[in-house]
Order: sequence, then C-alpha cells, then structure tokens
Amino acid sequence: MPSNSSATFAALGVPTALLDVLTADQITVPTPIQAATLPDSLKGRDVLGRGRTGSGKTYAFGLPLVTRLSADGTPRRPAPKRPRALVLAPTRELASQIAATIAPLAKAVGLRTTTVFGGVGQGPQVNALRDGVDILIACPGRLEDLIGQRHCSLADVQVTVLDEADHMADLGFLPAVRRLLDQTPKGGQRMLFSATLDNAIDVLVKRYLRDPAVHEADSAQSPVAKMDHHVLHVEREQRLPVLLDLVSAPGRTVVFTRTKHGAKALARQLNKFGVPAVDLHGNLSQGARTRNMDAFHSGTATTLVATDIAARGIHVDDVSLVVHADPPAEHKAYLHRSGRTARAGAAGTVITLMTSEQRGDVRALTRAAGITPTTTRIQGPEHPVLQDLAPGERSRPGGIDLTPAAAQGGGNGGGGGRRRPAGNKPAAKTGAKKPGQGSGRRGARSGSAKSGGAPASGGGNRSRSRSRGAGSGGGHSAADFSSGRR
Repeated sequence: MPSNSSATFAALGVPTALLDVLTADQITVPTPIQAATLPDSLKGRDVLGRGRTGSGKTYAFGLPLVTRLSADGTPRRPAPKRPRALVLAPTRELASQIAATIAPLAKAVGLRTTTVFGGVGQGPQVNALRDGVDILIACPGRLEDLIGQRHCSLADVQVTVLDEADHMADLGFLPAVRRLLDQTPKGGQRMLFSATLDNAIDVLVKRYLRDPAVHEADSAQSPVAKMDHHVLHVEREQRLPVLLDLVSAPGRTVVFTRTKHGAKALARQLNKFGVPAVDLHGNLSQGARTRNMDAFHSGTATTLVATDIAARGIHVDDVSLVVHADPPAEHKAYLHRSGRTARAGAAGTVITLMTSEQRGDVRALTRAAGITPTTTRIQGPEHPVLQDLAPGERSRPGGIDLTPAAAQGGGNGGGGGRRRPAGNKPAAKTGAKKPGQGSGRRGARSGSAKSGGAPASGGGNRSRSRSRGAGSGGGHSAADFSSGRR
C-alpha cells in the first residue's frame, strides 16, 4: 500500500484526544511510515513496517496502541500483574524513549504505562506491575526474569509491538522474544517494526503475524538521501585535533567509538579541552546513563561520545553532526549510527575519520552501505573543509566534571549535567600548556586557558600519548585519544 504523505492525522483516524497531544508537541504532519501504517494499524490489523530509526515509528505504533486500548471510551483498571499491551525494545535507552513518547498519549485517555529493563532495581517495576498497568514497555531479559518470578503475566495482552526487530536479532534476543510472544494471546494484534527485513525477521513474521499489512515507506537506505557523507583521511596523531575542531562548532554532535573504554577516555579528553561532553556505553549504571542523556538533551553537554549501544537507543531530533571516530565493523552499524542525524526530515552530516591503515576497511564498509562519500585528505585542523562540514565559530566553554562525586554518587564514572565553571579549572587540566601548542588556529576557532585550550595542529602534543590498535581490520580504538591516562 503506498503511503499517503498528504494525509493529516485526523484524516488517518487518530482520535481527538490524541490529536491534542500531538498538536501540543507541534507534531502536525505524519511521516511516511506513519501515513502508510496508521490506516491498517488503527483497524487492528497486524502490521510489518520497515523504516529506519528516526522515521517516526514510535508514533506509528504508539497511536494505534493507545487508540485500541481506549476504544470503548471508558478506560478500565488493568488487573494486577497483567498488562494489556506490550512493547518490546532491545535497549534500555530505546525503552525509555518509547515510554517518553507514549506516556502523554496514554495519560490523555486515562491509561497507565511503565517500563521494565535491567540495570536498575526491580522493586519499583514489581510495584508498578502489581498496581496494574495498561501498557508495558520492556526489554526481553528483565521481563523474562519478572515473569519467572510471577510478577507479570502476558495473558491479557491485546496488542504486542516489537520495535527494532533487526537489532533484537543482532543482540541475540530472538529466542527470548519468541518465548515472550508465545505467552501472548494468539488473537491479539501484533506490530513489528524494523530497519531491515532479513531472514531472521522473516521467522518472526511467519510465526506471529497474521496476514500482515507490509509497508516499506522509509527503508534502511533512506538516510543516504538526506545526509552528506564524508571521509576525512588523517594521520593517526591528527585525529584528536581534527575531532576537537569539529565538536567545537555550534550544535549537537554524536561521536561513535568501537569500545566502551574508548568512549569513556574520549569524553574525558574532550572535557579536558573545554568541550562539554558525556559518554554512553555499557559500563555505565542506569542512573549515569540517564544523567548523561539528560545533559545532552538539555544542551548542558553538546557532544555525546557513544558506543554502538546508542546507535539505536537515542532519539534527539537536532543532532547536526555524526562523527565515526572509529569506523564501525559493518555497514548496518554505519547506517544506524549515521541515523542519529537527518532526523524528522532535517538534513545532517556524517563524517568518518580514517587513517591510512583503515582505507580498505572503510572502502568496503561504504560500498556495502550503498553510499559514495566525499573523501578528503587533510593534514590537521586548519583545513578549510572542516569549516564547511561543521560551520560556525568554534568555542570551548568548559568541560563537564564526569567524576562520580560530581554526579552525586552516579556510579561507574558516568556523571553528566553538572558543568564545571570554565574559569575555575586547575591549570594542569586546561590543556593550555601542552607541548607544541601554538597560535596556528584561525581566529574563529578560539581556545584559551579558560576555555580549555586547543590542541596543536602538529603532532607535538601527542608526546605523552599511548597508541593501541583495536577492532578488526587494523582499525584503531578511540583509546588512542586518551593521552596516556587510564
């Protein structure tokens, strides 16, 4: 069925109470995946939707889910431990983002929601389930644990949604997903959304969806059309100076690394040079993850340094730049990482930093992803292409203190949200005295002792660094950015 991109939400059948919520959030025009799927999903038909992350899938399933649970106009209190709708998500971040989108819709019609995932104590989740919830948004592992402890039953589920199904497969969750879906009533509505539809997803479709309406209004390759893809060929010692120049431009930036250690080390290094940055990776506690994402959303942090866990788990509409500090291992990861920009119809820029040893890997990666990037050989942060890719005056207002103490006991080194005054940094942490640092940077790219300083365009400031190769294909981990401090 072709998408009706000119339709309004009202014309598609969305109830007035939910239209008011959308209007309050200035959401008035359906995205292609929403326009394509809503006529079928609102009628209760099973739906198979293919659309990249950021294409509007959460509303595509959230609107019909809430509508169908409130169809009789008199919300009934759900039975204890027996949710009426289930949304399965692969990561904690994605589950939280889905909940944030659906909760206002549910509240508008008197429905209750809750989230269930690991990394936090299960007590509040158990209490919420016992009190009764209409819509449960969950990660498979923790939900199976709670069902095993008899804190939850899926016997009353009327609508089941599987979001990011291909990522579920990548993470090895499909056996758990099948066990959970087997516990939902066979007559219920089921919606499956995925960026790609491969053989692993076909197994789920054939087993659990009945005559589904199939829509591919926004394919996994669609980010290519709205993004400018660039590869910057740099010497290894120039990666940090070039990256610092890019993230010092106005706007939000997401930087991807291959390893958890690399993300942590790079975030600390950026803060050391006055760039407000937070990290997101698997070693952080849930509290630290939440604080760091809050800091990024609010603008307290302008740069998020993340591993692939965030490639699908973060939804921020105004990310203007994505930088692959470490090229990803395979093309699907490249597309999903890159999908952090060019969201909600906006344009975006994607940059991959490539050393000479990585040329073959990056060439194979971009070919598999179906893109032809513009490749530029640059010697350092003075190259004019950097201003073209990340326009605006460079500034480094001061880093964020990422220590657990600054995060008020955040744990695992993941602070976020508390800005250290730029002028009060100890001299040793400003970066202003690093060897080889001079006046070579353009006036627009400011860096003083108070703003965290700037790296030299030459390699002299790398004299204390340690270099370690990591990842497949001869790539280097972002631990190389860490200036030797572990």
